Amino acid sequence: MLVSMKDILQHAHQHNYAVMAVNSINMEMARAVISAAEEEHSPIIVQMGPGQIGKHAHLTEIVPLVKELAERASIPVALNLDHGGKLEDMVTAIHNGFTSLMIDASSYPYEENVKRTSVVCALAHPHGICVEAELGHVGQAADGDNSKVDLYTNVEEAKQFVKDTGCDALAVAIGTAHGDYPKGYVPVLNFERLAELKKALDMPLVLHGGSGSGEENIRKAVAGGINKINVCTDAFHAAKNAMLEKLEAKPNADYLELCMTAEAAVKQFVKEYIRVIGSNNQYFYGESGSTGNE
Repeated sequence: MLVSMKDILQHAHQHNYAVMAVNSINMEMARAVISAAEEEHSPIIVQMGPGQIGKHAHLTEIVPLVKELAERASIPVALNLDHGGKLEDMVTAIHNGFTSLMIDASSYPYEENVKRTSVVCALAHPHGICVEAELGHVGQAADGDNSKVDLYTNVEEAKQFVKDTGCDALAVAIGTAHGDYPKGYVPVLNFERLAELKKALDMPLVLHGGSGSGEENIRKAVAGGINKINVCTDAFHAAKNAMLEKLEAKPNADYLELCMTAEAAVKQFVKEYIRVIGSNNQYFYGESGSTGNE
Protein backbone atom coordinates (compact mmCIF):
# COMPACT_ATOMS: atom_id res chain seq x y z
CA MET A 1 0.00 0.00 0.00
CA LEU A 2 1.07 3.57 -0.64
CA VAL A 3 1.82 5.44 2.59
CA SER A 4 3.58 8.55 3.84
CA MET A 5 7.32 8.13 4.24
CA LYS A 6 6.91 9.57 7.74
CA ASP A 7 5.05 6.45 8.87
CA ILE A 8 7.77 4.22 7.46
CA LEU A 9 10.65 6.17 8.98
CA GLN A 10 9.07 6.58 12.39
CA HIS A 11 8.76 2.80 12.69
CA ALA A 12 12.37 2.40 11.57
CA HIS A 13 13.49 5.05 14.07
CA GLN A 14 11.63 3.37 16.92
CA HIS A 15 12.88 -0.11 16.06
CA ASN A 16 16.47 0.71 15.05
CA TYR A 17 16.64 -0.31 11.41
CA ALA A 18 16.92 1.44 8.05
CA VAL A 19 14.80 1.45 4.90
CA MET A 20 16.11 1.52 1.34
CA ALA A 21 15.13 4.43 -0.89
CA VAL A 22 15.89 3.26 -4.42
CA ASN A 23 15.91 5.54 -7.43
CA SER A 24 13.59 3.72 -9.83
CA ILE A 25 13.29 5.23 -13.28
CA ASN A 26 11.22 2.66 -15.19
CA MET A 27 8.74 -0.18 -14.83
CA GLU A 28 11.39 -2.87 -14.43
CA MET A 29 13.16 -1.09 -11.57
CA ALA A 30 9.99 -0.11 -9.72
CA ARG A 31 8.59 -3.61 -10.02
CA ALA A 32 11.87 -5.22 -8.95
CA VAL A 33 12.23 -2.96 -5.92
CA ILE A 34 8.68 -3.40 -4.63
CA SER A 35 8.64 -7.14 -5.35
CA ALA A 36 11.93 -7.61 -3.49
CA ALA A 37 10.63 -5.68 -0.49
CA GLU A 38 7.41 -7.68 -0.45
CA GLU A 39 9.26 -10.99 -0.44
CA GLU A 40 11.44 -9.75 2.42
CA HIS A 41 8.44 -8.35 4.38
CA SER A 42 10.15 -4.95 4.32
CA PRO A 43 8.90 -1.40 3.88
CA ILE A 44 10.40 0.32 0.85
CA ILE A 45 10.77 3.80 -0.64
CA VAL A 46 10.63 4.33 -4.39
CA GLN A 47 12.12 7.61 -5.47
CA MET A 48 13.31 9.64 -8.42
CA GLY A 49 14.99 13.02 -8.80
CA PRO A 50 14.01 15.98 -10.99
CA GLY A 51 16.82 15.21 -13.45
CA GLN A 52 15.70 11.60 -13.83
CA ILE A 53 12.10 12.75 -14.20
CA GLY A 54 13.06 15.21 -16.91
CA LYS A 55 15.16 12.73 -18.86
CA HIS A 56 13.16 9.53 -18.60
CA ALA A 57 10.85 8.88 -15.63
CA HIS A 58 8.07 11.24 -16.71
CA LEU A 59 5.61 11.79 -13.88
CA THR A 60 2.45 11.19 -15.89
CA GLU A 61 3.76 7.72 -16.73
CA ILE A 62 5.85 6.58 -13.76
CA VAL A 63 3.62 7.78 -10.90
CA PRO A 64 0.47 5.81 -11.90
CA LEU A 65 2.69 2.76 -12.34
CA VAL A 66 4.27 3.07 -8.89
CA LYS A 67 0.88 3.73 -7.30
CA GLU A 68 -0.59 0.61 -8.91
CA LEU A 69 2.34 -1.55 -7.80
CA ALA A 70 2.16 -0.07 -4.30
CA GLU A 71 -1.56 -0.71 -3.94
CA ARG A 72 -1.07 -4.34 -4.94
CA ALA A 73 1.76 -4.80 -2.45
CA SER A 74 1.31 -6.21 1.05
CA ILE A 75 4.00 -3.92 2.50
CA PRO A 76 4.18 -0.13 2.95
CA VAL A 77 5.54 1.76 -0.07
CA ALA A 78 6.40 5.48 -0.11
CA LEU A 79 6.94 7.58 -3.23
CA ASN A 80 9.61 10.21 -2.66
CA LEU A 81 10.90 13.13 -4.71
CA ASP A 82 14.68 12.87 -4.39
CA HIS A 83 16.78 16.04 -4.17
CA GLY A 84 14.11 18.50 -5.11
CA GLY A 85 15.42 22.01 -5.49
CA LYS A 86 12.89 24.20 -7.25
CA LEU A 87 9.60 25.05 -5.60
CA GLU A 88 7.77 24.18 -8.82
CA ASP A 89 9.18 20.64 -8.59
CA MET A 90 7.71 20.30 -5.11
CA VAL A 91 4.30 21.59 -6.13
CA THR A 92 4.24 19.28 -9.16
CA ALA A 93 5.14 16.30 -6.98
CA ILE A 94 2.37 17.14 -4.51
CA HIS A 95 -0.17 17.40 -7.32
CA ASN A 96 0.98 14.07 -8.76
CA GLY A 97 0.55 12.14 -5.51
CA PHE A 98 4.04 11.82 -4.05
CA THR A 99 3.93 10.89 -0.37
CA SER A 100 7.28 12.46 0.47
CA LEU A 101 9.45 15.35 -0.66
CA MET A 102 13.18 15.77 -0.17
CA ILE A 103 14.16 19.43 -0.29
CA ASP A 104 17.88 19.89 -0.83
CA ALA A 105 18.85 23.45 0.02
CA SER A 106 22.06 22.37 1.77
CA SER A 107 24.29 24.29 -0.63
CA TYR A 108 22.71 27.57 0.51
CA PRO A 109 23.62 29.49 3.68
CA TYR A 110 21.86 28.25 6.81
CA GLU A 111 19.20 30.97 6.84
CA GLU A 112 18.25 30.33 3.21
CA ASN A 113 18.15 26.57 3.81
CA VAL A 114 15.76 27.16 6.70
CA LYS A 115 13.59 29.47 4.60
CA ARG A 116 13.31 27.10 1.65
CA THR A 117 12.75 24.02 3.80
CA SER A 118 10.10 25.78 5.89
CA VAL A 119 8.15 26.75 2.76
CA VAL A 120 8.14 23.13 1.56
CA CYS A 121 6.98 21.90 4.98
CA ALA A 122 4.17 24.46 4.94
CA LEU A 123 3.06 23.20 1.52
CA ALA A 124 3.44 19.48 2.19
CA HIS A 125 2.30 18.89 5.76
CA PRO A 126 -1.37 19.88 5.26
CA HIS A 127 -1.54 17.08 2.67
CA GLY A 128 0.01 14.52 5.02
CA ILE A 129 3.22 14.53 2.97
CA CYS A 130 6.55 13.90 4.67
CA VAL A 131 9.45 16.33 4.23
CA GLU A 132 13.10 15.32 4.32
CA ALA A 133 15.70 18.08 4.49
CA GLU A 134 19.49 18.14 4.34
CA LEU A 135 22.01 19.98 6.50
CA GLY A 136 25.73 19.75 5.89
CA HIS A 137 26.93 18.74 2.47
CA VAL A 138 27.04 15.32 0.82
CA GLY A 139 29.18 16.00 -2.22
CA GLN A 140 30.27 14.05 -5.27
CA ALA A 141 32.59 11.08 -4.95
CA ALA A 142 34.37 12.06 -8.15
CA ASP A 143 35.35 15.36 -6.55
CA GLY A 144 36.68 13.73 -3.40
CA ASP A 145 34.62 16.06 -1.21
CA ASN A 146 33.28 13.37 1.12
CA SER A 147 36.08 13.83 3.68
CA LYS A 148 36.05 17.55 4.34
CA VAL A 149 35.36 17.97 8.04
CA ASP A 150 33.83 21.43 7.66
CA LEU A 151 31.06 19.91 5.54
CA TYR A 152 29.90 17.51 8.27
CA THR A 153 26.53 18.29 9.83
CA ASN A 154 26.96 20.44 12.94
CA VAL A 155 25.03 19.05 15.92
CA GLU A 156 23.88 22.31 17.50
CA GLU A 157 23.01 23.76 14.12
CA ALA A 158 21.00 20.63 13.32
CA LYS A 159 18.96 20.96 16.52
CA GLN A 160 18.06 24.54 15.66
CA PHE A 161 17.37 23.64 12.03
CA VAL A 162 14.83 20.97 12.92
CA LYS A 163 13.16 23.34 15.38
CA ASP A 164 13.06 26.16 12.81
CA THR A 165 11.74 24.09 9.89
CA GLY A 166 9.64 21.28 11.33
CA CYS A 167 11.11 18.75 8.87
CA ASP A 168 10.25 15.10 9.45
CA ALA A 169 13.62 13.55 8.60
CA LEU A 170 17.11 14.94 8.19
CA ALA A 171 19.82 13.87 5.77
CA VAL A 172 23.15 14.28 7.53
CA ALA A 173 26.68 14.57 6.22
CA ILE A 174 29.07 12.13 7.92
CA GLY A 175 31.50 11.35 5.11
CA THR A 176 29.61 9.76 2.23
CA ALA A 177 29.32 11.16 -1.30
CA HIS A 178 27.08 10.68 -4.32
CA GLY A 179 28.13 8.66 -7.33
CA ASP A 180 31.08 6.34 -7.94
CA TYR A 181 34.12 6.30 -5.67
CA PRO A 182 37.49 5.48 -7.24
CA LYS A 183 37.92 1.74 -7.69
CA GLY A 184 38.83 0.06 -4.41
CA TYR A 185 38.13 3.13 -2.31
CA VAL A 186 35.85 2.86 0.73
CA PRO A 187 34.95 6.11 2.52
CA VAL A 188 35.75 6.67 6.19
CA LEU A 189 32.56 7.68 7.99
CA ASN A 190 32.34 9.77 11.14
CA PHE A 191 30.28 7.51 13.39
CA GLU A 192 31.02 9.66 16.43
CA ARG A 193 29.30 12.60 14.74
CA LEU A 194 26.39 10.35 13.77
CA ALA A 195 25.93 9.22 17.37
CA GLU A 196 25.94 12.83 18.55
CA LEU A 197 23.34 13.79 15.96
CA LYS A 198 21.06 10.87 16.79
CA LYS A 199 21.18 11.59 20.51
CA ALA A 200 20.55 15.30 20.06
CA LEU A 201 17.77 15.04 17.46
CA ASP A 202 16.02 11.77 18.35
CA MET A 203 14.41 11.58 14.91
CA PRO A 204 14.76 9.65 11.63
CA LEU A 205 18.16 10.33 10.03
CA VAL A 206 19.03 9.76 6.39
CA LEU A 207 22.24 8.68 4.68
CA HIS A 208 22.75 9.91 1.14
CA GLY A 209 25.46 8.43 -1.04
CA GLY A 210 24.96 4.91 0.27
CA SER A 211 26.27 3.36 -2.95
CA GLY A 212 29.84 2.16 -2.71
CA SER A 213 30.11 2.84 1.03
CA GLY A 214 30.83 -0.79 1.91
CA GLU A 215 28.71 -3.26 3.87
CA GLU A 216 30.56 -2.70 7.15
CA ASN A 217 30.00 1.06 6.98
CA ILE A 218 26.33 0.57 6.14
CA ARG A 219 25.79 -1.80 9.07
CA LYS A 220 27.52 0.61 11.46
CA ALA A 221 25.53 3.55 10.12
CA VAL A 222 22.26 1.71 10.76
CA ALA A 223 23.40 0.71 14.23
CA GLY A 224 24.29 4.37 14.84
CA GLY A 225 20.84 5.65 13.98
CA ILE A 226 20.43 5.93 10.19
CA ASN A 227 16.85 5.06 9.18
CA LYS A 228 16.80 5.74 5.43
CA ILE A 229 19.56 4.97 2.95
CA ASN A 230 19.49 6.38 -0.56
CA VAL A 231 20.68 3.92 -3.20
CA CYS A 232 20.95 4.80 -6.87
CA THR A 233 24.37 4.09 -8.36
CA ASP A 234 24.65 0.53 -6.99
CA ALA A 235 21.17 -0.35 -8.25
CA PHE A 236 21.97 1.02 -11.71
CA HIS A 237 25.21 -0.97 -11.72
CA ALA A 238 23.35 -4.16 -10.81
CA ALA A 239 21.07 -3.72 -13.83
CA LYS A 240 23.82 -2.70 -16.23
CA ASN A 241 26.27 -5.44 -15.22
CA ALA A 242 23.59 -8.12 -15.51
CA MET A 243 22.76 -7.02 -19.05
CA LEU A 244 26.43 -6.93 -20.05
CA GLU A 245 26.96 -10.42 -18.65
CA LYS A 246 23.90 -11.67 -20.50
CA LEU A 247 25.15 -10.20 -23.78
CA GLU A 248 28.57 -11.73 -23.26
CA ALA A 249 27.03 -15.16 -22.65
CA LYS A 250 24.34 -14.75 -25.28
CA PRO A 251 25.18 -12.07 -27.90
CA ASN A 252 21.87 -12.53 -29.70
CA ALA A 253 19.76 -11.90 -26.58
CA ASP A 254 16.87 -9.63 -27.49
CA TYR A 255 15.64 -6.51 -25.69
CA LEU A 256 12.92 -8.33 -23.76
CA GLU A 257 15.43 -10.80 -22.38
CA LEU A 258 17.76 -7.97 -21.37
CA CYS A 259 14.96 -6.15 -19.57
CA MET A 260 14.01 -9.31 -17.69
CA THR A 261 17.65 -9.93 -16.80
CA ALA A 262 18.08 -6.40 -15.45
CA GLU A 263 14.88 -6.61 -13.41
CA ALA A 264 15.92 -9.91 -11.83
CA ALA A 265 19.35 -8.51 -10.94
CA VAL A 266 17.92 -5.38 -9.30
CA LYS A 267 15.46 -7.49 -7.35
CA GLN A 268 18.21 -9.73 -5.99
CA PHE A 269 20.38 -6.73 -5.16
CA VAL A 270 17.56 -5.08 -3.21
CA LYS A 271 16.73 -8.28 -1.31
CA GLU A 272 20.34 -8.63 -0.17
CA TYR A 273 20.61 -4.96 0.79
CA ILE A 274 17.40 -5.13 2.81
CA ARG A 275 18.87 -7.94 4.91
CA VAL A 276 22.00 -5.88 5.58
CA ILE A 277 20.08 -2.86 6.89
CA GLY A 278 17.62 -4.90 8.96
CA SER A 279 14.29 -3.95 7.39
CA ASN A 280 13.44 -7.54 6.48
CA ASN A 281 10.63 -9.13 8.48
CA GLN A 282 9.46 -5.79 9.84
CA TYR A 283 5.99 -5.93 8.27
CA PHE A 284 3.45 -8.69 7.77
CA TYR A 285 -0.07 -8.25 6.44
CA GLY A 286 -2.96 -10.63 6.75
CA GLU A 287 -6.62 -10.48 5.81
CA SER A 288 -7.35 -8.07 8.65
CA GLY A 289 -4.60 -5.61 7.71
CA SER A 290 -1.25 -4.67 9.15
CA THR A 291 0.35 -6.34 12.12
CA GLY A 292 3.77 -4.79 12.18
CA ASN A 293 6.46 -5.84 14.63
CA GLU A 294 5.41 -3.31 17.25
